[in-house]
Parts: sequence; C-alpha cells; structure tokens
Amino acid sequence: MTTVPTLLVRDVPPRVAFALEQSGVHPLLARLLAARGVRSPQDVDDGLGHLLPPDGLKGTAEAATLLSQAIDAGQRIVVVADYDCDGATACAVALRGLAMLGARPGTLGYVVPDRSVHGYGLTPAIVDLAAAQQPDLLVTVDNGIASLPGVAHARERGMRVLVTDHHLPALEGDEVVLPAADVIVNPNQPGDRFESKSLAGVGVMFYVLLALRAERRARGCFDAASQPRLDALLDLVALGTVADVVRLDANNRRLVAQGLKRIRAGRMQPGVAALFSVAARDPRRAAAFDFGFALGPRLNAAGRLSDMTLGIECLVTDDTARAAELARQLDAINRERREVEAGMREQAELLLARMLPAQDAVLPSALSLFDPDFHEGVVGIVAGRLKDRLHRPTFVFARGADGLLKGSGRSIPGFHLRDALDLVSKREPGVLRRFGGHAMAAGATLAADDFPVFDRALQQVASEWLDAAALERQLRTDGPLELQWFNLETVRAMDAQVWGQGFEPPLFCDRVQVLQQRLVGEKHMKLRVRHAGQPRDAIWFGRTEPVPEDVRLAYRVQVDEWNGQQRLQMVVEACEA
Repeated sequence: MTTVPTLLVRDVPPRVAFALEQSGVHPLLARLLAARGVRSPQDVDDGLGHLLPPDGLKGTAEAATLLSQAIDAGQRIVVVADYDCDGATACAVALRGLAMLGARPGTLGYVVPDRSVHGYGLTPAIVDLAAAQQPDLLVTVDNGIASLPGVAHARERGMRVLVTDHHLPALEGDEVVLPAADVIVNPNQPGDRFESKSLAGVGVMFYVLLALRAERRARGCFDAASQPRLDALLDLVALGTVADVVRLDANNRRLVAQGLKRIRAGRMQPGVAALFSVAARDPRRAAAFDFGFALGPRLNAAGRLSDMTLGIECLVTDDTARAAELARQLDAINRERREVEAGMREQAELLLARMLPAQDAVLPSALSLFDPDFHEGVVGIVAGRLKDRLHRPTFVFARGADGLLKGSGRSIPGFHLRDALDLVSKREPGVLRRFGGHAMAAGATLAADDFPVFDRALQQVASEWLDAAALERQLRTDGPLELQWFNLETVRAMDAQVWGQGFEPPLFCDRVQVLQQRLVGEKHMKLRVRHAGQPRDAIWFGRTEPVPEDVRLAYRVQVDEWNGQQRLQMVVEACEA
C-alpha cells in the first residue's frame, strides 16, 4: 500500500525572482530560491561573514569562560557524545576544537552510549562510565537538555557539567524543566533569542568553540592574526547538520555551503575523505546529498548495529591509513544495516497486511508497529520509510535489552510528535516510561503490555489533530522545466546549491508521453518519455507497476555517468494521470 500524492506547484513571488535575477542569480535558480523564501541577494550569500554571531546564542559566553578556565588549569574534559551522525561529528568537533584552542594532550576524552545498553543521553550510568576517566568537566554534545537525573548524578560526583544540545527541554506538566548544569547552550531553551532554532548539535558545539576562541583571544592566548582556524572543522559541521535532517535555514545553509567548498577543494579530515572513498563518491563534486545518503548512513550504522566509537575514531584520527580501515569497517556495518532494514520492512508490510486485510481498508490516523524480531537499531529508519509511503505519523518498536519496548517515530506536517507523546503521557499516566524528541521525530519507551494502550492513545490524538486534508499526501513541485534549462550547465548550477530539509531540492512537474518502459533490477522502472517534444531517459526507483502512457510526472534532473559519458536523466518521484 502506498498513498498517491497530489501534485502542487509552489508559488513564486515574481518581483523577488526578478530582483534575484537582476543581482546576477541564474534565472532558473532565481525562481527556485524565491519559491523557497529567499528574499534578497544577501540571503544567497554563503560567506562566513554572514553567519549569526555567537554572542547571540544564550550561554556561549558562560560556556567559553568555563572551558577556558578548565583549559588553563589543565583539568580533564570528557565529552559525552550521542550515537548518531550529529553526535559523532559534534564529538569530533569538540575534541579537535578544544585541542586547537589550548587543551593539553591527555586532558581530553569522550564516552558514547551503547544504544541497546545505556539508552539515550547523559544517564547516571553514562556518568559512572565517564567517571573512570576522572573528569573535572563533562561536556554533552547533541544531548543533555532532558537529562535531569544524569546531570544531578554528575554534580553529586563532583563534576561540573556543560550541556550543549539542540533538542527540546523536558516538561513537567506544562512547565519546562532544565537540568541543573553549570552552563546550558541550546537555541531551544527558554529565553534564548538566537535566530536559528534549527542548529544541529554539531552546529551548537561549533558556536561554543567560536565563543571560546574569542575568550582565549581576550585572555591573550593569541591575537586575531595567529588564532586557530576553526573553519577547518566545517566539513564535520556540514556533515552532521545535513545528516541530522534539521531545517536548512539561511544560517545552516551557510555552514553547509562552507563545509562543501572546503571538501571540494580537498580540505577535509582524513576520516571524511575515507568515507567519501568507501562510498565511491567524488569529493570534488561533493553535495549535501552525499552527507545525507552516503556518509551519514555509514556513520549512523555504527550507532545502530555496533558501537559509535568506530565512527568517532574515524573522524578524530589524523592517520590516513587508520581512517581508511575504520571507514571500511563502517561500510561493512552499513551493508549489514541495509539487510536488517530490508527484512524489517518486509515484516512491517506483513503486519500492516494483517491490520488492514481489505484492499480498500482505511488507514488509521497514526500507525504503531511492533514485532519481537524487530531490531532496535533501525526502528527509526523503518518508521521513516513507512511514514513516507503511507503519509501517517508512524512509530516502530523493538524489544530492548532490558525487556522494554524502544520505539522511534516519524511524523508528517501538522502533527508535532513530541507534543503528541506529551498528551499521551497525560491521558495514560505511566504508560510512557521515557519520551522526547522534535516535531517530526521522537522516541519513546514503554512496557510490552502497554503497547495496545499506547497505540490507541496515539491514534486518538492523531484523529483529533489531523483532518482529512492533513492526511492527504501532497507533493510540492516547481512546475514545468523549460526546454532551455534542460542541460548539464543548468543542472550543475542547481547541484552547487545547498538543498535539504526545509529547503527542498528542485522537483519539476511536466506532462509527458511514455514511449517505452521496462523493469530493470526487478524493482525499478526504466522509462523513455517525450518531454517538451524531446525524447528523454527517466527512471523511477522502487516502482514496479506500469506508468500510464499520458501522464504528469514529478521528477528531479540528475547527471548520469556511464562509460565516461555524462547525460541527463529524469528521476521520477510521483505521477498523476
């Protein structure tokens, strides 16, 4: 079962598009950017000088003082990482950046939770694990804002705590509660006026380092001419930002664009270069797509099926041979992850078939799935795949090592998943042992016996919050692609831009005649179509059903290389008769 989307065309403010074009922006890009909220040529400028200043992010000055004092005293700083790509890159940025800014050899360390053993965040168990390194200061990256017991435990053990995070704080009733850390840096904490609320965890840590550099400069450790070049870390910042699927607002786009420029110029960490190599991607043509679909999954696979220490070590080593070996291990784990995920998707399809035996059965407003054979490490990926296909908020659960069900959810526009879980917890007290997350992604832990109660409660909230229009899948497109722009030069100009979450890549929509179609690889439909009077090659990945002869296609345009030859092909995402 797959929901068929309605194809819509984005509105383009004509005066804005004209102004962008007059400022030198490619005419097609001007139209695409204007449709995505860009309003002035300055919004297109990705120079570092246009980054939001770090002093606007609440807590950065206090964090800089805390870190600088620890560095000057030669105290031991231990970074508490997270087990996803954002957490791994944030940890690497912290370790590399602190060393660049004066932390002495032997004073830096890190710990990262095992997903199946420790759970998420700065738990008391992780504090005890970190204690073996005798830290004076714990620095969380990409976690900690909801770790009230863990922070309290660390303080009881005599450790100071700096929380750097980007997730939403915990709630008690309707009140926001914060951990009793020495300093908190999080654009989503109460009272923070930082304009970019979408910073990833790695972006927050990078901003802390910018503030720390200013503090070290004020203390006379170096001057502006000799200060460390923190832009050397932007390849890691860009990777973590895209892989965490945060909204690519103007500030995040600048961070990603600067990271990409450095990678294309060959300036990157050995581990990043090694990941490009095992993914068979050319760093000279690096794009945000590579972070989200090639490098990011290989790092995430370690946290899902193995130990994210592998990923962090790959990113922090300066030994190219060691980086290459670690990247090969990550690649092997990712292949295993794909096999596990494929098996789980098949199981999920069977579960759905049992839930909805009739071909025309109406999908519930939200879906919750659990099978004893599901693997905890890939529940989020499977939830995302089902959400994309069925356009329903979806939770997928697996049994954890402690016997509790660990679930990961993905949502659709109009349904704030973390707020929905909060309402479920109020209506069904005690059912949710733990929960947290964002509007579009969240996690929850519950007892197996409580799964039916959770399923009913989530469906009830969804039925109240989502009307028929919200449950209809819509695909926003950029309308027709004029014949004059169907060429390699234009596609390369589009590829040079930063696209991603909240700033979607160009998706065009045209009526075509299907001249030929055949199945390739048993699961992809290869098409020959007539578009604007010209024959074109097209492919629809994951499509096995025939396409109508006269059809409206939603498609992207990409460069296809074969035997050294480059040609354009349409990559189809949806159709409408």
